[in-house]
Amino acid sequence: MEPEHYFPSAALCSTRWWSKETVAVVTGGNKGIGFAVVKRLAEVGVNVVLTARDKQKGEGALKRLREQLGVAASQIHFLLLDVSDPNSIKTFASSFKAKFGPTLDILVNNAGVSFNELDENSVGHAECVIKTNFYGPKFVIEALLPLFRSSSSSVTRILNKMRNEEMKKCLENEELKEEEIEEMVKKFLRDVKNGTWKSEGWPSYWTDYAVSKLALNAYSKVLAKNNNNYKLGSNNLKMSVNCFCPGFTKTSMTKGKGTHTADQAASLAATLVLLPSHHLPTGKFFLLRNTNNLANSKL
Repeated sequence: MEPEHYFPSAALCSTRWWSKETVAVVTGGNKGIGFAVVKRLAEVGVNVVLTARDKQKGEGALKRLREQLGVAASQIHFLLLDVSDPNSIKTFASSFKAKFGPTLDILVNNAGVSFNELDENSVGHAECVIKTNFYGPKFVIEALLPLFRSSSSSVTRILNKMRNEEMKKCLENEELKEEEIEEMVKKFLRDVKNGTWKSEGWPSYWTDYAVSKLALNAYSKVLAKNNNNYKLGSNNLKMSVNCFCPGFTKTSMTKGKGTHTADQAASLAATLVLLPSHHLPTGKFFLLRNTNNLANSKL
């Protein structure tokens, strides 16, 4: 999935299709880009479910948002979710259903981990990284499928955040299947275990993180292509599935280094998920290459 040569302008969101009934979920919303996305969506009037794997940190984030946004923060809700734990995902889906019912409109898979410093490349935590960054979003999507809003006029919006472009060609096959992606991930973990990952042509920088996001990119492409196969009751679930790479953003993962802030990256993410249906792409990969994209990002 090659990066698009354009980035949608926030001006396209002038047609406001959302309302106070619109519901979004943002995973890993307690800090960084996730926190900023929650804030931005709440500011424009979307009901947002902020998730975090740590209850204290999640509640702390909710408190900060209430202090910053005032009355707009009344549309923000916190639910516990550890995307690396299948049981936590099931519990989260049950909690969401009990509170909101089948009304999910937007899912931003933001949660992710990396154990490397900017100038390091260890694969000592490869299994954890793959479990969190690839299987986590995949299982979250699968658990929430029955809870996406299904109607003739609604389009479910899924945005998967990723960072690395390397080795995309190996998964560019238009006939790619989900099973092939999982086999690629398993091969990587076998190569790590056998100590052959360097000689097998895997990405040379932040290897485990890059592979996890490469797999997520490929899965997003398959999901977008096959979206007509998902049915809820008598209605097809219409989905827009895209990937967004925020580029070199100033967050804790980059130790505060970067070319732009989390708020700026979040404005672009919000633009993508709030596009009206007639401008809404699917199966695309949007990359924040430089700060020129930021000029028209404010909703």
